[in-house]
Amino acid sequence: MNVSRRSLLGLVLLILGISGASQWWGHRQEAAVGERLAALAQPGDLLMLSSDTCSICSLARTWFQQHGVKFDECSIERDADCRSRFEALRAPGTPVILVRGQPELGFSPERLRARLEGA
Repeated sequence: MNVSRRSLLGLVLLILGISGASQWWGHRQEAAVGERLAALAQPGDLLMLSSDTCSICSLARTWFQQHGVKFDECSIERDADCRSRFEALRAPGTPVILVRGQPELGFSPERLRARLEGA
């Protein structure tokens, strides 16, 4: 099969264009969720029970800060009350984000947005 360089270049450019557009759309969607969550979350609405060694906790903390989402955080290793709350929930791991007092295991900005909108 004889494929010309021009056809191959066109295919590569098409793939790169689709990939770039997909990444742009994903970032735009994330920004929209961040803006909405920042608008919904009032002080005291979100409390993240975290662990000092939890990579998802670090990701969530950074995401909240980048999007201007108001949240509180406590460490189960450094705060006895936080540890007690965590143990009472019998959660399998961190983070646990309390959304107006209701536990949400893990970190999903979409789920947090939905919980705040539905609460």
